[in-house]
Amino acid sequence: MNPEELRAFCIALEGTTEDFPFGPENLVFRINDKIYLIIDLDQPEQCNVKCDPEKAIQFRDEYPEDVLPGYHMNKKHWNTIRLNGKLPKTLIEKMIMESYQLVSASGPARPRQKKSIK
Repeated sequence: MNPEELRAFCIALEGTTEDFPFGPENLVFRINDKIYLIIDLDQPEQCNVKCDPEKAIQFRDEYPEDVLPGYHMNKKHWNTIRLNGKLPKTLIEKMIMESYQLVSASGPARPRQKKSIK
């Protein structure tokens, strides 16, 4: 799966938005204003997806070369997927869907409250 296919798949998911909150190289896909996938366009051979902690470990154990703990993310809840052609496209789509559904089920993002200094 290449970045264009990945983007097309994500954009087709209902309610998905995309933006660049971490700079022009990091494309972020969201549902309910919460991130479910990040791809670094400078390194498009991998992306990060949110994952149930138990499933995250299962995927890493089953595909140790191509599914890794989330790069620059909470390792318990995020996996990095290598988009090098070794994983079946259907498996990558399944992991993206699980990330989308996990984030979608958690409801909309709460507005952040500003902390006052006393």
